[in-house]
Amino acid sequence: MNTHPDPVLLAVLLAHAMSTLMMTGLIWFVQIVHYPLMSKVGGDQFSNYELAHTKQTTWGVGPLMLTELATAIYLLGQSDRDGMLIPILGLVCLGVIWGSTLLLQIPAHRVLEQGFDPDTHRRLVRTNWIRTIMWTSRSMFAAWMLVPVG
Repeated sequence: MNTHPDPVLLAVLLAHAMSTLMMTGLIWFVQIVHYPLMSKVGGDQFSNYELAHTKQTTWGVGPLMLTELATAIYLLGQSDRDGMLIPILGLVCLGVIWGSTLLLQIPAHRVLEQGFDPDTHRRLVRTNWIRTIMWTSRSMFAAWMLVPVG
């Protein structure tokens, strides 16, 4: 796959890498800055803050995550048998990210929408490392797919 034989494939590779790299940067910011600072919002305003956070975050990350998914599937379909490993690994990481989001982060945010809960907040920060590590791995895979071979 790394030979960049046509402009459509190159455009998809670039869209894939850009969306993945943007999500990786964003998840590191969320992990290191944003989620830890949630504990400083204050009890009386936290519920409103959390509701606004989840709504605005969905609009911000939704298009990037959907672009990642669509391009990852397309790239797997364009891979020959010998070049499938990196796209498969990328899709596995994406599956873990989506699974973690649906099963761990969204439920934690739903609890936090009712008000700040220290245990839920700690669990949110701790489990978000799953997505942080997976998106970092995906960035390496996406960059690798951009390197022409031959």
